[in-house]
Amino acid sequence: MKIPMLVTTILATTFAVAAFSQAVPAAKETGKAVAETTKEAGDNVKAAGSREPNKSVNKSKAHAHKAKAHAHAHNAKADAKAAVK
Repeated sequence: MKIPMLVTTILATTFAVAAFSQAVPAAKETGKAVAETTKEAGDNVKAAGSREPNKSVNKSKAHAHKAKAHAHAHNAKADAKAAVK
């Protein structure tokens, strides 16, 4: 009676660890996407309140953050799809 219970416990633990290890990359990429979006918003606010030389620098930084956020969101979506398969 104890051996089937032990086998069941080991299998349940194995599946839980496998599911967790697949979900972690998606969560990390989602966090990175949110961070880049926040940086983009900050640079846009800086650009709105600054004069021309700094304005173009801040706008270009915002565009770079937007591109990185898009890439991280795409990776998060791919990781989430892989976790479901």
